Amino acid sequence: MIPEQVKLVQQSFAKVAPIADQAAVIFYNRLFEITPQVKAMFPADMTEQRKKLMATLAVVVNGMSNLESVLPAAEALAKRHVAYGVKAEHYPIVGSALLWTLEKGLGSDWTPDVAKAWTAAYTTLSGFMIEQAYAHP
Repeated sequence: MIPEQVKLVQQSFAKVAPIADQAAVIFYNRLFEITPQVKAMFPADMTEQRKKLMATLAVVVNGMSNLESVLPAAEALAKRHVAYGVKAEHYPIVGSALLWTLEKGLGSDWTPDVAKAWTAAYTTLSGFMIEQAYAHP
């Protein structure tokens, strides 16, 4: 990712942060709509899960200026997700739900450049997580 993309991701996330819980609801609703079979991986009460999602996103987004600083936590998260039943093929679906959520949450602030920046960010991080979780026995 280039510095301009990092800045766009961070600026756009700052606009979503005030509606964090609403954004998390939209995200999970979309995820379960497009992949209903993953709903069984989650608790019935999603309150804490929504908080964890937004807190994790905040850490990652804020750490993007120094991506190496968030990679150990991303690796640990990826390995924990394997135990929950997450498969490598789930990552693009989650990415799709995330981008869709950001588009809805940002409205007119969801520009082609912002979309490209978020796509690059998610692709970079999810690629790393997939490699760490599934490429090493």
